[in-house]
Amino acid sequence: MKFKYLIIAFSALIIFIILITALMPMILSGPEYLVNFRFLTLPLLIFMVLLLVGMGIFFFYNYRLLSLLEREDWPALAYYLEQKIFVKGKYSNRNVRLLASSYLVISDYLSVLKLENKAVLANPPVVDNNVLVFGTARVLSRNHAEAAAFFKLHLDNGKLKTKDKNWARWYFGFSLLLSGAFKLAQPEFESLAVNSKDALITGLSSYFLYNSISGHSDNSAECLAAAESGRIRVTNKVKNRHGWKKEVEKNGSDIHIAIIKKYIEETGQWLFND
Repeated sequence: MKFKYLIIAFSALIIFIILITALMPMILSGPEYLVNFRFLTLPLLIFMVLLLVGMGIFFFYNYRLLSLLEREDWPALAYYLEQKIFVKGKYSNRNVRLLASSYLVISDYLSVLKLENKAVLANPPVVDNNVLVFGTARVLSRNHAEAAAFFKLHLDNGKLKTKDKNWARWYFGFSLLLSGAFKLAQPEFESLAVNSKDALITGLSSYFLYNSISGHSDNSAECLAAAESGRIRVTNKVKNRHGWKKEVEKNGSDIHIAIIKKYIEETGQWLFND
């Protein structure tokens, strides 16, 4: 297992550092080393040993979870997390996010919503922390109007982190677009195209303004102008397709990025005229 080898390698490194920390000063300083050992070296050694023990405990406690993640056995991972959450009541942010993401991977969108309903009763903040996961379940299940209402609700409650808020706003516009509410989606995407500091959000917003919304707009010139402004902002920042791919890779592990990968690739082609 890669996780196992990583832990072994890291443990070996810590042990090596412990030995060097303990032995090198003694070799170099001789008897004088013992005078300062208690005050300088011993605290460092204790810290390193505690770090090694803590890492070992973490690995063995999470061995089953890590092994399932490494094998990408999503049904088995979902079952394992269901036991932790529903049976043992461990509605932690990590557990809920992993279970919801596992459901999304195996296209079990109804279970994501059931998880949300239980989590909001057991640990309400965990839903706010995973708005993008629960919202994308609605998008994938084609409940676009419901998805838009969901994102709008959580945008209005003011509890989202800045990064999540930016993506929630984009998904709000995207849900409106998918539901056919082009005129409502336009101001959301125009604002993001002109003001967002995230290259992906800016690029995607500009792309949909140009390719989807402008043809349904009452003011297509304004729509196209915002799209062009966003395109220039992105190309000035990331320069080329390689830079665009690097921006994607920064967030590639997030489920809300993975499900729109097709649109991200199309946006890259549009931005750089490939």
